Amino acid sequence: MAKKGKKYLEAVKLVDRSQAYTAAEAIELAKKTSTVKFDATVEAAFRLGVDPKKADQQIRGAVVLPNGTGKTQRVLVFAKGEKLKEAEAAGADYVGDAEYITKIQQGWFDFDVIVATPDMMGEVGKLGRVLGPKGLMPNPKTGTVTFDVTKAVNEIKAGKVEYRVDKSGNIHVPIGKVSFEDGKLVENFNTIFETMMKVKPAAAKGTYMKNVTISTTMGPGVKVDPSTVK
Repeated sequence: MAKKGKKYLEAVKLVDRSQAYTAAEAIELAKKTSTVKFDATVEAAFRLGVDPKKADQQIRGAVVLPNGTGKTQRVLVFAKGEKLKEAEAAGADYVGDAEYITKIQQGWFDFDVIVATPDMMGEVGKLGRVLGPKGLMPNPKTGTVTFDVTKAVNEIKAGKVEYRVDKSGNIHVPIGKVSFEDGKLVENFNTIFETMMKVKPAAAKGTYMKNVTISTTMGPGVKVDPSTVK
């Protein structure tokens, strides 16, 4: 196990591991215990009472955070004809078809999100082996396979984040930066929390929201009491 640094160990002392805080308290504490010199990302983690091995309990989607994430997403749009012009007008960073498929096959990944029109998915599907493991494959569930490229690009640029349950039933979502005002981070957290509750699978049994924590990059996790979230 990796040895923790002195700053981290000092930060951990500020967190009562036996206590679950309100979202506002947890965010304040997470920011206070951020030990890195850069503007760290603030992340919410949810441990859910679901069995991801079952198709009816898989959770995946996207949500636009009201205050964004603090990161400017570089968007690549695969489209044809008039949709190319529409994507450019919407502010996509890269727009094209075959030439970008070739570039990716050659190892180019200077983008964060891919949007593709449905008529392009036959070609984009050829990149599944390289895009899939990186979580970059466009998907209708996250709104990245669509003919409405203007809406897709605008939402991504406005702070749209994707979420997906992992094999252990956990979901990790960035909710902003340490430099954000506490209130804006709380708003973002509340938005993703409400989304998690709305997407609860009907087949999920027992306690659904098992554990919620807020942390910063390389900082300690701070437990949130789900019953205090409004």
